[in-house]
Amino acid sequence: MIVRPLETVGANAERSRSHNRQVVLSRVRAAGQIGRAEIARSSGLSTQAVSNIIADLLSEDLIVECGRRAGVRGLPAVQYTLNPEGAHALGVEIRPDALFAAVLNLGGETLFSRRVALADTHPDHVTDAVLSLRDIALAENPDAHLLGAGMVMPGPFGATGIRESGSELSAWDDVEPARLFSDALNLPVVVENDANAAAMAERVNGAARGLDTYAFLYFGTGLGLGVVNEGRLVAGTHGNAGEIGHIPVPSDGAIVPLESAVSRLSVQRALGNTGVNVESGEDLAQLYAEEYPALSQWLDRTAEPLSAAVAIIENLFDPQAIILGGAMPDSLLDHMIAGVSLPDRSVATRPDRERPRLLRGASGRMTATLGAAALVINQAFTPMIAAR
Repeated sequence: MIVRPLETVGANAERSRSHNRQVVLSRVRAAGQIGRAEIARSSGLSTQAVSNIIADLLSEDLIVECGRRAGVRGLPAVQYTLNPEGAHALGVEIRPDALFAAVLNLGGETLFSRRVALADTHPDHVTDAVLSLRDIALAENPDAHLLGAGMVMPGPFGATGIRESGSELSAWDDVEPARLFSDALNLPVVVENDANAAAMAERVNGAARGLDTYAFLYFGTGLGLGVVNEGRLVAGTHGNAGEIGHIPVPSDGAIVPLESAVSRLSVQRALGNTGVNVESGEDLAQLYAEEYPALSQWLDRTAEPLSAAVAIIENLFDPQAIILGGAMPDSLLDHMIAGVSLPDRSVATRPDRERPRLLRGASGRMTATLGAAALVINQAFTPMIAAR
């Protein structure tokens, strides 16, 4: 049986106007430049509905005219394209020891980024720090119009059976962060875990451009998984889908949680046992360039558990590709990807495959922060209603 993905189309009902705006914006974004008739044909919307939405988007500066294109007959059709500076998104990442903020425009360009240390992760202290960074960002970009804010926190959310991993924010267990930050910022706010946010950053401006269904293995403090299906995040009941770091996998003759063998925490512990303290990706990259024995041994040990994780992800989610990225140097990511034994017994083993099964995505300490802002931008472009 062949299961075909749902095709996103427009709906002419007035109650679906917000959805239809997203349909039109997504067509403009995908095409680069496009005319009204083409949007109507590809979306299923009436030409009049498209014209009304185009007029609204022009008045809001979200799109601009970009010339005309000659047709078979009649006047050349006006073409439209996104206005990258028509709207902006604030992204904030909260870690146990630091706060990161970024502002992106509609084109995914980073206009502002900043890191501040966090001595206290109590919600009141963090909220004050977020407001301060927001004010600095707007002072440096006075013409920025914020659509909303994306807030990223390490999972799991709430009190669960997964504790004491070294990456959670226990002071937030009884807090509703979306309501807290929406009230403080006076903006629509979306809250996600760091892996989901990083996965969305890849879709807006990274290795997942052109992909609709993919998985992102995110190296934060621990190891998380963001799964995107038909352009939408798979979140789970409480936003905790993707806690792959706690899945048991084989490693050196034992069964261990994945992130105990493959994560920033894991490599830091392995190097710490040899008396080496690493505090940044630059430190890891330098040790890799020097072929430091303890790091080489750790990398060799990641092959077995990471190969098992890839097999699980492929057969559970059937992604177009699995992307590895986050707070790990490119050199280490490339080494780990090269060491994975891709299983033949996988739904990803296909003769019609157009992309590699494993890809390296964006890396660096701001990956999830940029993803937080990308969540807001993606909402503007991704219709929430699907029709066959």
